[in-house]
Amino acid sequence: MDGTRVKGGAGTGSGPDRVFAALASPVRREVLRLLREQGPQPVAELAAHFSMARPSFSEHLRVLREAGLASETKVGRQRLYRLEAVPLAEVQEWLGPFERFWRDKLAALSTLLDELNDDASHDDASRKDDASRKDDASRKDDA
Repeated sequence: MDGTRVKGGAGTGSGPDRVFAALASPVRREVLRLLREQGPQPVAELAAHFSMARPSFSEHLRVLREAGLASETKVGRQRLYRLEAVPLAEVQEWLGPFERFWRDKLAALSTLLDELNDDASHDDASRKDDASRKDDASRKDDA
């Protein structure tokens, strides 16, 4: 990092920056998980999963809305929150090259370990052959 700090927290920056900032919070990740697994929910139901004051929880919901990760719909007197997954596709697109990078590194490591294992197996077989020859020679000398 170059030591500069962006003012305004998760609500500033470009779309992907907002999404990454929103995902940085374990509370917000848990809200997204709840919305993914249980579908749209009223604010009160979501808030019941967390031990924090309602204004603090509302701030987390605001960050998720501003990042485009959640939407709010008013149904009667309730505000329902729904997961919006489109911004997550942008994150996946950004992460894709890193995933390929690590997949390639792990494949290379697997190949190296297989080669080392093959070499070790070959060395074991050679030692057994050498021991067998020495044993045969020893028997001939005894005879």
